[in-house]
Amino acid sequence: MMGRSTCWPASLQPNHILYWDTRLTQNSESGLQSPEVTDSASKPVRPKFNFWRWFWLTVLFVSLPYAWYCFYVPSNNVAWAADFQSAQEQASQTGKPIILFFTGKWCVPCRIMKRTVWADEQVTAIVNKTFIPVTVDVDDPDSVPIRSRYAVGITPSTIIIDANGDVLQQRVGGVGKADFLEMLGSSSGREP
Repeated sequence: MMGRSTCWPASLQPNHILYWDTRLTQNSESGLQSPEVTDSASKPVRPKFNFWRWFWLTVLFVSLPYAWYCFYVPSNNVAWAADFQSAQEQASQTGKPIILFFTGKWCVPCRIMKRTVWADEQVTAIVNKTFIPVTVDVDDPDSVPIRSRYAVGITPSTIIIDANGDVLQQRVGGVGKADFLEMLGSSSGREP
């Protein structure tokens, strides 16, 4: 590098890797300098397999479907109450227990539970027949009294209460289908 004249100023020349070596020659017609490629022996060999490029491309292509899977929630046929107040009114009229499902839009375990538990036909049939379900968004400022009453700090949280608001069952964290059906059976007084 040193002692050679190149088309790049010395301050901008890469010192560690050169893919080709250029020497400046005088162009007789235009008076401009143009690079001239030297013999192949002086060129460094460019690696044919770039490990890091393939590593990050693989991470990207694996993580995109996983991210979609984490945030995908199928629709379900659960007859959700509009809010906690309407669920309490329905419970006092029918005598059915209320299922409070505390969730958040950002909560990935909540979405997984919605996909694996709430979308299941057996769960839907039991919940619609025996309970009054209501979702409580923990990010909603109106849900603060309900969250403080039942001391909810972790999502997902599933609480089954009676018409008076007394807790019958409570599970914190993600619950699988079998555990959820067991919880429903013990709260309704029958086995699922």
